[in-house]
Amino acid sequence: MTIRLTASLRGWLARKARDEEGSSTIPFIMFLPFFMMLIMSSLEIGVLMMRHVMLERALDLSVRDLRLGNWKNPTHDTFKKLVCNRAGVIPDCMNTMLVELRPVSTVTWQPLSSGPACVDRAAPMLPEDMPEFDAGEGDEMMLVRACIKVDPVFPTTGLGMHLPKDNTGAYALVSASAFVNEPDRGI
Repeated sequence: MTIRLTASLRGWLARKARDEEGSSTIPFIMFLPFFMMLIMSSLEIGVLMMRHVMLERALDLSVRDLRLGNWKNPTHDTFKKLVCNRAGVIPDCMNTMLVELRPVSTVTWQPLSSGPACVDRAAPMLPEDMPEFDAGEGDEMMLVRACIKVDPVFPTTGLGMHLPKDNTGAYALVSASAFVNEPDRGI
């Protein structure tokens, strides 16, 4: 009886070894993680680019108003609110963005001493941590930089895992622009 059972089990295993049914499952299982990572990274780069393009556009539109002198005595908060309203797709924009506006010396052309100022989401923002925001005078060259901190869509997979992040897991998107203030009216 055991010999017959062993022989029939061997025959069944031999038939299954020659059977090609289900052979497409193995390549599918092997390539599925690669394709999933590719799809997730594509989505991550798409969201990153959309946020960056909208930040660039919003900053350019807001800088145009500044350059033309449409604002008298702009503040950091009013400028940031205008950029956030125009950007639209940046999550929690008012709390994750810092804007820096400063004149550039056309005599010394001294480069900026530091990188862009970004929000540290791990610590509360103190008034002394705020970047310089000086609207400048007429005919003065100005530099404006905006930095936002956003979380990756997939922080542990593909591109989201390899983005440079801070201690809270957010990456920085920075947009910069330079312009010259219009001359003072009446001169």
